[in-house]
Amino acid sequence: MTELLYMDNIEANYIREFDAVVTKSKKDYVVLDQSAFYPEGGGQPSDTGRLTWNDSEAAVTHVAKKGIIKHTLDGDLPSEGMEVHGSLDWERRYAHMQMHTAQHIISGIVYDMHEARTVGNQIHADYSRVDFKPASFTDDDLQVIEAQCNDVVTGDARVTITEEQRSSLEERVNPERCNLDLLPSSIKQLRIVEIESFDICPCAGTHVQRTGEIPRISIIKRESKGKDTERIVYGFA
Repeated sequence: MTELLYMDNIEANYIREFDAVVTKSKKDYVVLDQSAFYPEGGGQPSDTGRLTWNDSEAAVTHVAKKGIIKHTLDGDLPSEGMEVHGSLDWERRYAHMQMHTAQHIISGIVYDMHEARTVGNQIHADYSRVDFKPASFTDDDLQVIEAQCNDVVTGDARVTITEEQRSSLEERVNPERCNLDLLPSSIKQLRIVEIESFDICPCAGTHVQRTGEIPRISIIKRESKGKDTERIVYGFA
C-alpha cells in the first residue's frame, strides 16, 4: 500500500519532492511505497511531475487510485526495489490547492445564502466549476456570492486538516452543508478540512494553509444543468 504523504496535515500538502521505493513496475506504470502525487478523484485532477533514478528519468503523466496508486510514466520504467526521487509540477499542484479551497468557500457561501447543496465539482488549474441544487441564481445573487467569497479570502482564515470520528463530526456540523449525509455510513474515520470560523468538510483533496493564499475569486458564468440545477464557473481575477 502506498503512503500518501499529503494526507496527514495541511503542511504536508506543500511537499514538492520526495524519495520512494518502487514496489511494483508494470507496463507503463509503477507503484511506490510512498508518494506526494495526488491521484485523480473527488473532482480534483491528478498531479503530474517526474521520477528520477540513477541516470534515468520519466514524466509522471497521470496518477490513479484503483485499489493501488498507479503512477503512469512516459519513458523508461524503474525496476521493482529501486529507489526513485519524485518531483511534482508544483505550479499545477498549487493552482489545484487554491482552486479546491476556493470551491469549499463557494459551496459554503451558496448553502448559507440559498440552501443549495453541492452536487458536483471539477477542479482545473485555470478555472473550476461547482454544481448546485436546488438553485436558480440571478445576476445580483452571483455578485453577492462573489463578494462574500472574497470576504473570506481577504480574511486570511487558517485552514487545517485533521482526522475525526464521524460520530464526533456529526455533533458539530450541518450534515447537508458539508454533504456528510452522502458518505457511506460504513466510513467512521474522516479526513476533515476546516476553514477557521467558516467551514468544516470531509475531503481527501489538497488545500492551502490560509485563505489569503487564494487570489481574488471571480465568477465567470453560470449555466443551467437541468431542473433546479445550476453550475457556477469560477476563476481568479
